[in-house]
Amino acid sequence: MSPPRSLALVAPPEPAGVPPETVLLGLPIIRRTVLSARRAGFDPIAVVGATPAVRTAIERTGAELVAQAPAGAVCLPWNRIVSIPDMKAMLAGANGVGVPVASPGDLPRAERHLLRSLVKDTEGFMSRHFDRKISLAISRRLAGTRVTPNQMTLVSIAIGIFGAFFFLSPSPALQTVGALLFVLHSIVDGCDGELARLRFQESRSGGLLDFWGDNVVHCAIYTAIAIGWSRRIGEPWPLWVGASAILGNLASAAFVHRATMAARRPEGGPLFTNVSQRSSRLSRVADELSRRDFIYLVLILSAFGKAHWFLVMAAVGAPIYFLVLVGIALGERRVSRSA
Repeated sequence: MSPPRSLALVAPPEPAGVPPETVLLGLPIIRRTVLSARRAGFDPIAVVGATPAVRTAIERTGAELVAQAPAGAVCLPWNRIVSIPDMKAMLAGANGVGVPVASPGDLPRAERHLLRSLVKDTEGFMSRHFDRKISLAISRRLAGTRVTPNQMTLVSIAIGIFGAFFFLSPSPALQTVGALLFVLHSIVDGCDGELARLRFQESRSGGLLDFWGDNVVHCAIYTAIAIGWSRRIGEPWPLWVGASAILGNLASAAFVHRATMAARRPEGGPLFTNVSQRSSRLSRVADELSRRDFIYLVLILSAFGKAHWFLVMAAVGAPIYFLVLVGIALGERRVSRSA
């Protein structure tokens, strides 16, 4: 493993029209750069010729205040707006990363650059091309407020549970309202992680709240559909269909939590990214099935008053998905033992 590389934030070659303490998406520009560099693996990080305002902006970041760039340090003008992926690329030797800010007119482009960096490679199609466009617009407006990521998680959970009540009705119109609220839950749920990454406020407790909050909403949806279906036909057996979906969901969630989330991750690392620590064809299929695009299937079925069709799919699919996860884990164990 190569040793950590040092970084020096220096004045730009030409005077910039914005000071380094300018707030961008909730954080001073220079503080954001220091935190991004540290998260990417740069160490130590020096700030050359800091003014009193800059000293205040980088408090408690661990950055060193120096008069000139240390020998061998990678030099980066403080007015170049960089994301964590940019800094990782720079650590690997890339040049010209980020967006230079020479005047206030460059700030919107810098914002867009940072927001785009929040979109994960593992996003589903609808999540990437629809949900994220809305959630990023919301997060952009909330970044400079006191709204916390955990508060957004709780709001998204409340929206999802409220939406579940509409599935008690056989009416296509009411089921569609519930499905739209389910979609809104998914969109708002993206804001908590976006705010956390924008402000460097990721936490283990926040990740667990997000993960289990999603599963509570899913189980509430299953429960409401099962009860509504049972009432409509006057039979109890749809409740068993709902129970199968709920138990399969909870078993899979508990297994994923134990297998991939129980161990502590490095500072700022995501709590959950994939269902498996090793990449295989089966694990990639399982990852695709865990994405949120299924919510749009709920919306389509609800428009015809057929939300119970999705419950049947979940009642069959959730237990099978759990068995797939167990199979992946057993395969990984055999590989580890043979290695």
